[in-house]
Amino acid sequence: MESSTTIKGMTQGNQIFVPNYQRAYSWEVGKNPSEKKQVETFLADLEDYLASKAASKNTDDFSPYYFGHFLYEKTGDCEYAIIDGQQRLTTITIFVSALFSSIEENRELTDKEKILKECLIKHYGTYQFKTVDYDDQLFKDYVINKVKKDHGGIETTSSQRIVDAYDYLSKKISEMPMYKRESLLQTVANASCTTHVVKGKAEAIQMFIFQNNRGKRPSNLEVIKAQFMYHIHINGGTETEVMIKEVENRFGKIYHSISSIENFVDEDSVLTITLKVHFNSLWEDNSIEKINAELAKPTQLDFIREFSLALEKSFERLSRLNNDREKDVNIEASLLCGRFNIVLPFFVKAYGNDMSKTDISRMAKAIGDIVLRDAVIKTRADLRSRLNDVFQKMEYSPDDIIDRVEFLKRTSDWWWAYWNNDAFKIDMEGNWYSNYHGIAKIILWKYENYLVSNEGKGGYGSMHYGSIKDPHLEHIAPQTEKESEQIATGYDIYDEDFKERFLYCIGNFLLLSAPHNESIGNKPFEIKRATYNQLRQQREIQEMTEVDHLWDRKKIQYRKDKLVSFVLENL
Repeated sequence: MESSTTIKGMTQGNQIFVPNYQRAYSWEVGKNPSEKKQVETFLADLEDYLASKAASKNTDDFSPYYFGHFLYEKTGDCEYAIIDGQQRLTTITIFVSALFSSIEENRELTDKEKILKECLIKHYGTYQFKTVDYDDQLFKDYVINKVKKDHGGIETTSSQRIVDAYDYLSKKISEMPMYKRESLLQTVANASCTTHVVKGKAEAIQMFIFQNNRGKRPSNLEVIKAQFMYHIHINGGTETEVMIKEVENRFGKIYHSISSIENFVDEDSVLTITLKVHFNSLWEDNSIEKINAELAKPTQLDFIREFSLALEKSFERLSRLNNDREKDVNIEASLLCGRFNIVLPFFVKAYGNDMSKTDISRMAKAIGDIVLRDAVIKTRADLRSRLNDVFQKMEYSPDDIIDRVEFLKRTSDWWWAYWNNDAFKIDMEGNWYSNYHGIAKIILWKYENYLVSNEGKGGYGSMHYGSIKDPHLEHIAPQTEKESEQIATGYDIYDEDFKERFLYCIGNFLLLSAPHNESIGNKPFEIKRATYNQLRQQREIQEMTEVDHLWDRKKIQYRKDKLVSFVLENL
């Protein structure tokens, strides 16, 4: 592989693969037309290049498009593991495959194009590029061979990104005239690039660390992985090869897990959570500093083994948690308020100790209650200092955690009382401006399940928060006052007392789906009331206003009192 070459020259006759211990495909397509992500930028840059070249008077002297630098480790005869540049190369492969497919749909490839396709994509049965193992079959089926055009069976986020990138690029290419498709194909194939091939992992790791120091910002997890491998190479002795293989295998499993949970929790958070569990303290926060201190000790190899295993287990357990939150509303509730630096270490420990599903649900209820209170009260007191000792002693039962949370709810001891019922009641009875709306939606969702469970209708389970289509917070009495008398539209008079004490209190809030909320807007109460027939709390508003069909301060106060009583008794 030449150091200065073209994309065609780099791939021709070589087999390039993404090792499993590297990150899977992470480039995204924007969710809406105004949002430009990496895949859109990739195409836009190529189109800008073509436009500039077309406008140039000296096209023969126009420099080739430049795709940057690629770092490889040679692993066999014409076989290379890509160390840096795999996101670009994956997207290039997706793009040229979509180009070839689009051209072939309109005409037969020329002999030169057939040769080019063999250089870039596939020569007989040999693929020029292979992504990580767990995504590679989908990559071959969907991108290269076009034998699976449905979206079923997608197991990882990285696989979904591959599908999204191919679909987006295929659509954009289909809108182009043929001459532009042909020009883009030639531009990419003949684009210049530089390569560096290392002979072993030690040099590859040193190159990675060097690039990191030059300003490239990989995740902390990637930095830690490189440091682990570097220290093994320097200090591993006769164990070097065995330990390198062990760490590679663990990170292969880690990156597989990342692809299924990255929309739930990011990898650097998992690194910090693992630190807390491994060192048995909720106070562990600076992962790089702490791990570097361990790597400076004579026991560094033991630490690398132990912590790599702990990382693998953390990702595995959080994958289980991600699945279980869709089945258990207590787990779901405990995660909605965030506070992952407190919440998730408890779950990682619980799964690691084989705590029963029932006990995990009980633990989740207690943790969910206290972090919700913390989110409402917003005290400067740190909740970790009140939970760290029960976290450290935690083994097979959640009873100590539950007892501690119940104590925090009721104690009057000054050091513990920041989250007690008195403090909670004060904030619940105050105004809930926009920065509290997320918490208000969670409380109203919990209230909905409470109302349903108390109706005595057997056979109906709790409603999951995720089942509500884009939950919105409705101001029953609108924030914006109508020019005409409010009483004529079914609302109270908007005097200073009403606006100060009732308009933004939780009694005036209602949980709706986004489409429902948008459909009723600022309409008179009579029109809104007629639509309040989906959730049980909506029907409760109908029942409260059955006689006069008015929404005034007395009814808002009544509902506020009811909601405050609910949270004090149940949360």
